[in-house]
Amino acid sequence: MKEKAMKAAGVFTVAFTIFMAFGWSFFEMIVRCKEHKRLVKRKWFQLSHTKINHPRDKFEKEYEEGKEWCRRQNMQNCYIRSRDGLLLHAFYLPAANAKRHVILSHGYKGSGFGDFAYTARFLHEHNCSLLFMDQRCCGESQGEYITFGAMEQYDVQKWAYYIAGKNRNKLPIYLYGESMGAAAVLMASGHRLPKEVKGLIADCGFRSMKGQVQDMAANWFHLHWIGLLLFRLNLFCKLFAGFSMKNADTAEAMRKNKRPVLFFHGEKDTYVDPKNSRINHYLCRAPKELVVVPEARHLCSAYEEPELYRRKLLQFFQENDLKSVAGNSL
Repeated sequence: MKEKAMKAAGVFTVAFTIFMAFGWSFFEMIVRCKEHKRLVKRKWFQLSHTKINHPRDKFEKEYEEGKEWCRRQNMQNCYIRSRDGLLLHAFYLPAANAKRHVILSHGYKGSGFGDFAYTARFLHEHNCSLLFMDQRCCGESQGEYITFGAMEQYDVQKWAYYIAGKNRNKLPIYLYGESMGAAAVLMASGHRLPKEVKGLIADCGFRSMKGQVQDMAANWFHLHWIGLLLFRLNLFCKLFAGFSMKNADTAEAMRKNKRPVLFFHGEKDTYVDPKNSRINHYLCRAPKELVVVPEARHLCSAYEEPELYRRKLLQFFQENDLKSVAGNSL
């Protein structure tokens, strides 16, 4: 009897280890972001799942020209401390005769010079001083874990107050995010922000980490029943990364936010399903507009329909630069 119990315990231990190991592998792949791990793993991940959604796939010339323009600019290094003690970095590019500040919040494992490569020059030439955030564990910012907006939302909030402190002329401030950076901007709108923040721009943002992981599992790995996987992933996020998946969700912020929001999404986006922006747009109680570009993939609306995209940006600024905010989000 004792021998059977020991065998049963051994089988259970092996099964439990395998069960948890699969969840840990998923956690390591999508949440943990040590630089040496990115160098080893990122190549196959991009080739098999993200290449067709990257602007470089169809618009390489425009993308590379935009990055090169960013590199040529004389930018200032800026630093803040996150609420959990990380040293966060950004590049600041002031504009001559600036009319507004725009904080640029890039996407998952991205960079400001990459995600905003094509749009940054246009914004700067139209009197926007730019702050290119390095999200935690990206670029020169510290960090080991990507939290899908759970902690990045507070980083966006801190950068907003940083710019407000530099903003002697009280120029309008806009929070502009792409992909995960857009989700972080939307989540940040549920917190108190400087009164100079006049509006939000969200391009291809997801609604929640849980929903995004479910879509990734189903569309990329053909896993449709992932309740136990989400349980394990959330457990590891709590134990090691210091956040819960439920904190990476835009719903509450969209109910609280009073600032106008301009949403963009590409209809052919298979990285972040367009339904996410439609849901965020529906939940948003502030003045809002959703621009869906039929032929665009992920973050490609500005490339696919540049005149439309730029016209909408300028209209949004013109409509909101001089407006007063009804009250700070709480």
